[in-house]
Amino acid sequence: MLAFLLRYKKTAAFAVPVLFLVFASNTSLSTEKKKAARLYHTEQQRRMLKMLGPIEPGQYFLTSSACKGCHGKDVLHGTANVDPLGNDVNLYDDWQATMMALSAKDPLWRAKVSHEVYTNPGHGPALENKCTSCHAPMGHYTAYFQGTSPYTMAHLQNDTIGLDGVSCVSCHIQGSNAGSQFSGIIQYDTTRHMYGPFSDPMIGPMQLYTGFTPALGNHMSTSMVCASCHTLITDVTDLNGNYTGDKFIEQATFHEWKNSIFSATDKNCQSCHMPAIRGPVIIANDILNLPGRTPFNLHKFMGSNVFMLQLMKNNKAALGITATDDNFDSTIAGTIHMLQNSTLELGLGFDGWLSDTVASFSLKLSNKAGHKFPSGYPSRRAFVQFVATTQEGDTLFRSGMLDPQYELIGHDAVTEPHHQVISQEDQVQIYEMVMNDVAGNRTTMLERAHTKIKDNRLPPNGFLSSVPVYDTVSVEGIGSDTDFNNEGGNEGSGTDRVNYRICVPGGNQLTGSIHVYAKVYFQSVPPRWVSEMFNVNTPEINLFKSMFQAADKSPVLVAATQMLFVLTPNTSLDEAFKNPALLVSPNPSVDGLLKITAQSDVSIYSVQVYNSSGVCTDNLRNPGSSQWEYLLCGAPGQYVLRIETSKGTFVKKVIKL
Repeated sequence: MLAFLLRYKKTAAFAVPVLFLVFASNTSLSTEKKKAARLYHTEQQRRMLKMLGPIEPGQYFLTSSACKGCHGKDVLHGTANVDPLGNDVNLYDDWQATMMALSAKDPLWRAKVSHEVYTNPGHGPALENKCTSCHAPMGHYTAYFQGTSPYTMAHLQNDTIGLDGVSCVSCHIQGSNAGSQFSGIIQYDTTRHMYGPFSDPMIGPMQLYTGFTPALGNHMSTSMVCASCHTLITDVTDLNGNYTGDKFIEQATFHEWKNSIFSATDKNCQSCHMPAIRGPVIIANDILNLPGRTPFNLHKFMGSNVFMLQLMKNNKAALGITATDDNFDSTIAGTIHMLQNSTLELGLGFDGWLSDTVASFSLKLSNKAGHKFPSGYPSRRAFVQFVATTQEGDTLFRSGMLDPQYELIGHDAVTEPHHQVISQEDQVQIYEMVMNDVAGNRTTMLERAHTKIKDNRLPPNGFLSSVPVYDTVSVEGIGSDTDFNNEGGNEGSGTDRVNYRICVPGGNQLTGSIHVYAKVYFQSVPPRWVSEMFNVNTPEINLFKSMFQAADKSPVLVAATQMLFVLTPNTSLDEAFKNPALLVSPNPSVDGLLKITAQSDVSIYSVQVYNSSGVCTDNLRNPGSSQWEYLLCGAPGQYVLRIETSKGTFVKKVIKL
């Protein structure tokens, strides 16, 4: 499969996560009515559009400003580019504060390019030309088509069209062979057609104001339009800057998706990152009688990079960014929502006492995304924070804590290994990709990346080692962990299970409760990743370093779960679950109706009910009775009953189906 990825055609090619500029259409109107209705823009708007376009001879791209008039906010009527509830969903504003729009102004990207060029200055023009193919595709490919390549950072600095980042035209003129090449090689159609997902587009307005002809492109609704930039292969160099002839796959999000159930079920990139509104949206301003289109894909491009979005929002003036704070806040909120609702699911269980004082817990992580988690640029990592405390709040165990610099406490000096079992507080489960150079040393230099010493990022559901693309997305460095991406002996579960073994002073004699918390956090730019780069002085690195040091580096909480275990004197947790002096039936229960029965000489005083999150949902008292009936009104799942009796306190675990 790697050989296929390395094929190169002279044809210009490249694909970034696609921007769906949907196109106007009115199939019910006659040709005469269409001609009469299409020019509803005001004279002032028409003059402005004429100033921005149409495209000049020998040019292939226009900036997003040329699209804003029709696909921006409808300031005159408020009827176009709004959802069925009247919420503004215009394409331009939603796009303007995304990592796509800001790809050419991203200060981390600029700093990293300068770091690579500083290390191997002789590779500068080629490196910058490659990097701009994804981050400034319109500037890069204008130079390519006009025969003035390489396109460097110096060219980008004063190039309005390049600084527009991954803009409207940079996605929508990809031809039907989009995604057939990778590493920033984009298959552009230079016939001045603008492709969208809707049939029978209204042609006149776009031709008049931009010089492009709208057309149906079924490929725009596929992941292929994202493929060219989301599989990146680099040429390996040794420590002296000499090319070795080897290749390194720096990121392969598209091929991770190919190796998942998502690709088999036609759940593509847009399904998550550009969710569709199931209701008609009028997609262009000021065109009379234009019908709504459905489904309409939002253009917020939610990913995972909350940190860089917030950093760029805080440094808009220095970076030349014009997006409003409100647009940034909307993008950040959408990104956090996707991270916390569409990424990861946790399950926490108690596995019993391994000895009188050692309790065992298991944490199951299930990947809900259509690619690895984390995915993309290799700086990104996720880690597990696991904490157990007593009823009084004393800490019994903690792993995955951060120091004041937001680095993980106990992180191995070289590479933290993948863990199947964690029993020490200086062990932490980190899901990440770690690159080694030709000498076998950890590196963050992309040109020096030679092998993966570790890639335990959580695979997607359906991920198999037997498929042809596996060599581009392989798992590395998990040792003998048999339940990684494997459940019940079946590969492809998209899960991992981490076992925590903690010492509980007093063990079976402990009175009170144990609270266990598990959280998974995400960091897109961990301090450790940039430390190597910060040892170098360039204007770009120094600028980003100052922004980074001033930024809030708190990781993003992705998922959390907790459990509460109530213990009584001289009674282990296992015994409390199984003690025959008190029975709870039926268990499991279909309708939630439970019968609590004690021995004849035992009186039930109270029952406390805890859900799977450790929250007390009910507290009942009825002194003197030996039989109770209780209806679990909550959702299906696991519950814990803490039952106080004349013979002591008992704990029962019940399941509601």
